[in-house]
Amino acid sequence: MRATFPPAAPGTRRGPVPRVGPGTRRAAVPRVVASTALALAVAGALSACGSGAAKLPPDPKVGSTAAPAPAAAAATPALPKSKPTGMKIAAAGVDAKKMVDLKVDPASGELGVPSAETDANNPGWWTEGVTPGEQGVSVLVAHFDTKYGPALMKNVKDIELGDVIEVPREDGRTARFKIREIEDVDKKQFPTDKVYGATNHPELRLLTCGGTLKNGHRTNNVIFYADLLA
Repeated sequence: MRATFPPAAPGTRRGPVPRVGPGTRRAAVPRVVASTALALAVAGALSACGSGAAKLPPDPKVGSTAAPAPAAAAATPALPKSKPTGMKIAAAGVDAKKMVDLKVDPASGELGVPSAETDANNPGWWTEGVTPGEQGVSVLVAHFDTKYGPALMKNVKDIELGDVIEVPREDGRTARFKIREIEDVDKKQFPTDKVYGATNHPELRLLTCGGTLKNGHRTNNVIFYADLLA
């Protein structure tokens, strides 16, 4: 299933935008990117999510926030470019010491995801987008589960509004993002415009999978919208 994206608005440029399809190793990549934000999103469950014979966690039933906070004002200064090296979310017991580089396959136009075999407990970052803390939207993706069992985001249901996502960087700084909105949505109702919209300040989108198992795969996306803290 491919998401439908609106035509590029004036002042935008074309480029790859990642989308992870259910039960696939790679993600379908539409071609619209807002030049001011490189706004990104992932629609559909992560690679191999929920498949296989291993014992898997139940539907996390994260739920969406009924009244999400508005996006932060553009007052928080952006950080310079620097690659992420891990991710920490204290509320969910996440403390990854590695970040997987995710690239687009030029032939298929699809984005790779962290390997279920070797990186189920490591997040991935789309290397053609902004680095976490830079001006615009940076996107991280991580597995809730794989065919081998629970993965990095297995405690996703424990994450709440106001919790902080920390992303250490190569320059020694840590970009800290406060979660202002959470969505747990069916992949068929993925909020394309909201996730892909332009922003004039540093934001993070963290995407994982959730929902029930259907034909061996997860039905939902869990999307965290977060703003850089000063």
